[in-house]
Amino acid sequence: MITLGQDELAKYPFLADAGQYLKDKGFTLEQFGSDPDLKLIVDKAVHRIEVAADGKIYKSDIVDAHAAKDASLPREVFSFLLAVVLLKLSGMNTLIKRFALAEARRAEKYLEKDLVNISERDDLAIEILRDLFYMNVKKHDENFVIPASDYLKHAVSFHEREWKLVNRRVERGLVFLTPHETVRLVRKELGNYINSKIHNATIPTMSDAFKEPVKRLNSIAKKFPTTIVSSTEYPPCIKHAIEVLEKEENLSHSGRFMLGTFLLGRGQSVEQIAPLFKNAPDYNEKVTLYQLNHLAGSSGSRTEYVCPSCEKLKRQDLCYIIPECDGIINPIQFGKKKTINA
Repeated sequence: MITLGQDELAKYPFLADAGQYLKDKGFTLEQFGSDPDLKLIVDKAVHRIEVAADGKIYKSDIVDAHAAKDASLPREVFSFLLAVVLLKLSGMNTLIKRFALAEARRAEKYLEKDLVNISERDDLAIEILRDLFYMNVKKHDENFVIPASDYLKHAVSFHEREWKLVNRRVERGLVFLTPHETVRLVRKELGNYINSKIHNATIPTMSDAFKEPVKRLNSIAKKFPTTIVSSTEYPPCIKHAIEVLEKEENLSHSGRFMLGTFLLGRGQSVEQIAPLFKNAPDYNEKVTLYQLNHLAGSSGSRTEYVCPSCEKLKRQDLCYIIPECDGIINPIQFGKKKTINA
């Protein structure tokens, strides 16, 4: 069982038992709905969700792993717990997924700092990685090591070449990682953990004071339509990328590059392509438009990028070859009739 102090709870509020924490502090949900002073924390919770919906990381009152003021500690935890309550009341899975990913990325920063500053008396980060994600981490000089079996289990969804075991430093069955890489390995699982905590939370009774914040969340969720362009005419690699986005799952950087350059190569405009990415958990409209314009060569560099070859996509584990792919060397050629010379 992980034991947390006030500072640790503010950094990792998803580890708190919501009901018990409120009870220990002498509060009830009804008070947050009726007390004018506590209503400010409800507003803070809504803001926390709005920031996540925009694909950004919530900026807390914690400075150098400590709260700026003692009163900030419980406010940080309360704002998270109330955000969970509001998300449950809204029932908006799109917002829940975005919130879970944003909170996972926020926790990553603290986990990485805690790993860097680890000591014999304070190994909370290692304890979290072990107890939550069954990853046996040990410090080794400036780096960290984990068993190769643990590494393979957590890196299975990573498609970039640098994450392949053959490209890692491995000694005596242990894989060497930087603090950043160690924490990065569990980002998706951390997001899934927070997501499951929200889904498993008991749905509270809707009070009058929570109706307006929930209404605001419903309005925010409308920005993220769940319908996406049909993928039936595309090669399997592109269909798979679109299906990942349709499921509101995270598509790797290489996968996004492939999808963007393919659709641009097929004559679609940036404005037509951008909505495809709206279901991505870390979607940010400005960043998406900038990246697509960059790929199209219209953001200043004037370099127009092309879709990667089938061979390169195979190396990136993005190839899902089918018989209809026979004879093509680039996804852009998929479906085009061959000319046979007599």
